[in-house]
Parts: sequence; structure tokens; C-alpha cells
Amino acid sequence: MRKAKFYKLSIIMSALILSLTACSSGDKDTNTNKVESNQISDGKDDTKKEDELVTDDLTKDQTSDSVTEVEITDYHGTVVVPVNPERVVVLDSRSFDTLAAWEIKLAAAPKAVMPADSPYVADEEVQDIGNHREPNLEIIAALDPELVIIGQRFGGFYDDIKALVPNAVVIDLNFDVSETAENPGQNLVDGFINSTIALGKIFDKNEEAAQLIVEFEKAIADAKAAYNGTDKMISVIVSGGNIGYSAPKSGRVWGPIADLLGWVSALDVDNSSSDHQGDDISVEAIAQSNPDWIFVLDRDASVSTTTDAVPAQDVIDNSPALQNIEAVKEGKIVYAPKDTYNNESIQTYKEIFEIIASSLSK
Repeated sequence: MRKAKFYKLSIIMSALILSLTACSSGDKDTNTNKVESNQISDGKDDTKKEDELVTDDLTKDQTSDSVTEVEITDYHGTVVVPVNPERVVVLDSRSFDTLAAWEIKLAAAPKAVMPADSPYVADEEVQDIGNHREPNLEIIAALDPELVIIGQRFGGFYDDIKALVPNAVVIDLNFDVSETAENPGQNLVDGFINSTIALGKIFDKNEEAAQLIVEFEKAIADAKAAYNGTDKMISVIVSGGNIGYSAPKSGRVWGPIADLLGWVSALDVDNSSSDHQGDDISVEAIAQSNPDWIFVLDRDASVSTTTDAVPAQDVIDNSPALQNIEAVKEGKIVYAPKDTYNNESIQTYKEIFEIIASSLSK
């Protein structure tokens, strides 16, 4: 995908928002409310400057006050959702950054698996659902929410929550970047674009959503342009002082990125997975692959309850087996933001792509 391909986005977003302002509360025409991901991906060059693409007409085209509901497409299909719902429960780790930036109030969230510096964690009015292993779903029932947003870790509770709050709208913003996905890299891009569009429609933040997507796609284009197409890459997850393998395509965080950016892998491991601690691999195997670059996810940095946490940089710096490989000798090691493991938002991935572009351009 050429870099110029990304800049058609705001044309599409302008058309989307114009369609929203034309809708009334009784309009159920999916052709005017639904945006499919392939509309974002397919297009021709546009010569407008990026800032013009973001601002042209969007300030005039925010969702009309007369629109009380919109149609969005989630993991299960088309759903009619109230605009600006008052009691909102969010269980999707990919959504918190976006909603916090838009100052959306929440009734409940899973604070145990959120970054400690999230404003929702500190807000005592936001009730804590707990983690995805033992969530307190009764809290959701007691709140009688208008909207519940689930995804990622909580995707398996979709049916349970729908049965628990039959009067609420329940949407699932999950998207598949697991080891079974055929196109995890493109799924990542399409998933973030579609979920950001959906959140923008629901919370009347269409202009903000358009701007965020433009920035996200630009970061991807810059990262693609920065890669020379020949350097050998390896990505790892450091957890509990151990180094796990994050395989191209299937590995946690780095897998879809490697697929999307077309990285040449320094090492291929059979039966690789999206395990949250990475696949078991010896440090010697990494050393023998002699990668030009190492990309690192520090899982422990995001998990405040981990008592045996060792910073990923210390683990790599203190590993004798790694000291003679090219990536370590030349300082070609790239670390994901420290909160990535429990904050896989579009903002986090935008930052990751920006870090990649900056690092590979040096």
C-alpha cells in the first residue's frame, strides 16, 4: 500500500459524517450509516494536504442533535446504538485511551487490567469489574447500563453479558489478530479504523475520530517507508525475567506489525502462537539467528501485581548469549511503550509505528 493511499481517509469520513447529519432517529438505512473497512483500504491518490483533509467540512458535519441512534458494525454484525448514552460500561482494553481523550464518563470498567495512570482507574465513581478471569458481572446488572462495550480479553463474556442486561445495547469491538487469522496485519488496521469510527459515531466525536485515524495511518505509512526490506527482524516478549518469542503474524503485539510491514524474519519457530508471554525459545537460538533488529514487549512493566518483575532492558543487557549479535552491538533494539501489554489502543499502536519509523530511519 503506497503512502498516498492513506490520505483518502478524510474524504470517506466526510461522506460518513454528512450521511449522519441527514439521518433522523427513525432512519435504519445501513447504506448511510455503515462504513466497511475495505472503503478505507481501497482508493486513489488525493493531493490535499493532511491538515486540510482533517478540517475540511468536518467541523460542520458533526452528528446532528436530532440523531438519537446510529448503526455501527461490530464483531457480530450491525447494531443500533444510542448516541451519547449516559450509563456506559466498557470492558475493551483497546477503547480506554480513546474514550479518556474524549472525556467520556464511564459507569464501570475492569480496573485490574488497565494502566495505573488511566483516569478511569483513579475515578472512584467508576466501579471496578475486576479482571477477565474472575469478573464481577453482577455489577454490570446492578448499573442497568444503556451500553456495554466489550472486546479483546472480555470477548468470551459476550453472550453472558447480553443475557444479564437484556435492556442494554451490547457491542463487541474485538478483531482477530490471533494465530488463526489469515491477514492479522490488515485485520489490525481495519479493526482499529472501524472501532474508532464506531466510537466516534456513538459519542458524537466524528471529527476527533477522523483525525485520530489519519494520524494512525500516517504512522503506518512512515514505518513502512523506513524499512529497507532486507534487515532481519526478531521480536520478543520479556516476562518474569524470561525471553519469549513473538512470531511474525501470530505473536502478541509484534506479530501483526511484522505481517503488515513485511519484515524479513531472522528466525521461524514451528507452532508459534499469540501467547501473552511469548513462545518458549532459548536465548541461544535468538543469538544464532543474529538479527539486525530486536523488538521488545516488556509485559511486566504493565502488570503492577508482578512481584518478580525484571525490566526487559536489564534482561537483554545482562544476557551473555546476546551480547555478540549485531542488533545488541549496534543498539538496534526497539522497546514498545511500557503500558502496551494492557493498553493496546489505537494511540498505543500509533506510537509504536512512530517509534519504528524513527528507529529504522536512523
